[in-house]
Amino acid sequence: MDKLQAMETFVRVIEAGSFRQAADTLNVLPSTVTRNIKELESHLGARLLNRTTRAVSATDAGLRFYDSCKAILRELQEAEAQASQRTEALRGTIRIGTTSSLARHCLIAALPAFMRRHPQIELELHLSDTMVDVVRQGLDCVIRTGAPRSSQLVARRIGRFHWIVCGAPDYLAQHGAPRSVQALQQHVAVGYLGGHAGRFAHWQFQGAAQTTNIGMKESVRVNDTDAYVDAGIAGLGLIRVASYMVREHLAAGRLIRVLEDAHAEPEPISVLYPHSRHLSPAVRAFVDWSGEVVARASSKW
Repeated sequence: MDKLQAMETFVRVIEAGSFRQAADTLNVLPSTVTRNIKELESHLGARLLNRTTRAVSATDAGLRFYDSCKAILRELQEAEAQASQRTEALRGTIRIGTTSSLARHCLIAALPAFMRRHPQIELELHLSDTMVDVVRQGLDCVIRTGAPRSSQLVARRIGRFHWIVCGAPDYLAQHGAPRSVQALQQHVAVGYLGGHAGRFAHWQFQGAAQTTNIGMKESVRVNDTDAYVDAGIAGLGLIRVASYMVREHLAAGRLIRVLEDAHAEPEPISVLYPHSRHLSPAVRAFVDWSGEVVARASSKW
């Protein structure tokens, strides 16, 4: 058994999610992939994959082995690059998880500069507003807002933003602007399904002495952050949104900020990756670059 070939095959199966798709990326027959995995499991004396008729997933032992395989294969690539005197050109594919709003309002516009600096690096952006399992999805790192929840991930803080309340000029002309946090209870909100699915929005405000939760009736609920902002611009209700998402709308007058005195601590933005994962030079370069970009952008939010 060629151990390196078996390891690469195993990594491809995890990241592709099936034997057939892994075979396509490796340009081999599915039977070859099946044989390599069976030989690898027999050699290790452990079951690495759970197989069903619909999907393939890693066992706990498989997840640990996957992380080790990724590190070994990356180190091999680096050693080959050093031997052939190509260390000055970083290369490889980086899989990044983040939210669609951060990608749209911060990262994508800055990416051409990163690609010019590292033309042999390929990026995959996996966008989702929900928390993801970094290892199971084969991601190299994720960029997220809010306090990190997983102790299994290294969290490097790279920026911050504020939650702000705003509404469309037409809405405020019809209903008036709330003068206090408690006055929000007399207003209508746009609901966001990512956090709850009830009939009322609950907004939290952190004061000097206590935390206040305000319940508001919802006019409409959406499950997409861009649609959430658009609903606010359309006058369907007040919205409570990350400052980076509405900076341009506020400047253009499409939205008006209210309750500016309702201060709250800024929310962190962090780049996260597993404790056990060895960062390749390419991933390290992206982590450092993203830190610079987000820090520079968040100074304006």
